[in-house]
Amino acid sequence: MSATPTPSTDRLLGAAWIAFASGNVLLMWILPGEETVPFHFVWISLALVYGFTMWRVGWMVLALVAVTASTGLILGHHAAVGEIRWEETTEEPLMAAIFIVMVWHVHRRHLLLAELRGVNAAERIRAQRKQLFSRLASHELRTPLTVARGYTELLRAELGDPSSADDFAIVLDELDKAIRISQRMVALVQLDQPPPARPVDLDAELIRILRRWSPTAPRAWSCESAIGAARVNPERLEAALDCLIENAIRFTAPGDRIELLGVRDAEGWRVEVADGGRGMPPAAVRQLLAGDPVQNQPAGLGGGTGLGLLIVREVAASLGGRLSISSRPGRGSRFGIRVPHPAPSLPPPSPRQPAPSLPPPSPRQPAPSLPPPGPRQPAPSLPPPGPRRPAPSPVPLVADRPPAAAKPARPAPASEPGAPQLPDARPPAPSCPSSTPR
Repeated sequence: MSATPTPSTDRLLGAAWIAFASGNVLLMWILPGEETVPFHFVWISLALVYGFTMWRVGWMVLALVAVTASTGLILGHHAAVGEIRWEETTEEPLMAAIFIVMVWHVHRRHLLLAELRGVNAAERIRAQRKQLFSRLASHELRTPLTVARGYTELLRAELGDPSSADDFAIVLDELDKAIRISQRMVALVQLDQPPPARPVDLDAELIRILRRWSPTAPRAWSCESAIGAARVNPERLEAALDCLIENAIRFTAPGDRIELLGVRDAEGWRVEVADGGRGMPPAAVRQLLAGDPVQNQPAGLGGGTGLGLLIVREVAASLGGRLSISSRPGRGSRFGIRVPHPAPSLPPPSPRQPAPSLPPPSPRQPAPSLPPPGPRQPAPSLPPPGPRRPAPSPVPLVADRPPAAAKPARPAPASEPGAPQLPDARPPAPSCPSSTPR
């Protein structure tokens, strides 16, 4: 019954509908005068099953004829026997007409979906071919352009003809334009890939880019930035700023100013390239901001391809930002990228809790009074010291020696006649007992 790629599901739904519709047709036959509810159940179920499956035209016509014939015959029989009025049988062709209109709308929807699937497939193939062409063209063009530029510089150096210096300069300038176009094609191809972002010091990055560009053109270069760190892809940001700086050089004269500005505010941060060139009218600014700059390239702006602003727009979109342009005729232009990424705000301070109150100090108790000191007792008197005994003289110990022979007493010196005789005051030396030999 179905032409869908899931025939088992379609067959199951078809069998369920046939059983449900047959039961309701039977109720219409056995309940004359009360066939309104089962009659509408038959048509509602037919519309539902047709909406969930896509039938072939032949199966759809067969189901419509079967339902119309079965329900119409039952209604006609009930009207013929007087169970219902003949006016009620007009509901049969009306329900069939409603179902046909629904089938027509469903068929148109299926055709539209099939057409959209074909368009999406064609767009996918076209995008793949475009990406492949851009990748191959940029890769195949860069090598011969680089070789041609090298040989041109070599010929200019070898010939050294001042009359051909201008011709060589024109050739080198055109080669540089072709090289830049190939580089932008590579950048456009890479925009389809998710950018690997990392924290970058944008102030230092802008200074580095300015130093790289300042020797290329005699302009009044300056840089002022106070963004700080931001999470970006430095290669893509550099490619976008290169496009803006190149445009600024193209529309300024030697000595004009070119500034790189970086600002962070409450709404986010922005990077801008401002110049003091000839500027643009408001209509040209609106035309550039309207959409794709490749198609909406204003007249009189140097005949560029518009790939530069397209790259800047895509880089800004990858950062969640947008391209900003402001210009006034005769006062220069300002192109930039504005990213809504505000600086992280500090959490509000928590309400200060009051210091816990200390209990009031208790009344100071008086110090306990000490009893008055009693009368001072006299120190106990010590007994008087007794007579000092002389220390015993040490007794020399003599061992293993024979007893010494007694020395003869030294005769007293002869006293002079007539001199008084003084007694000997020295006490006699104590005699030591002889030690027993061991």
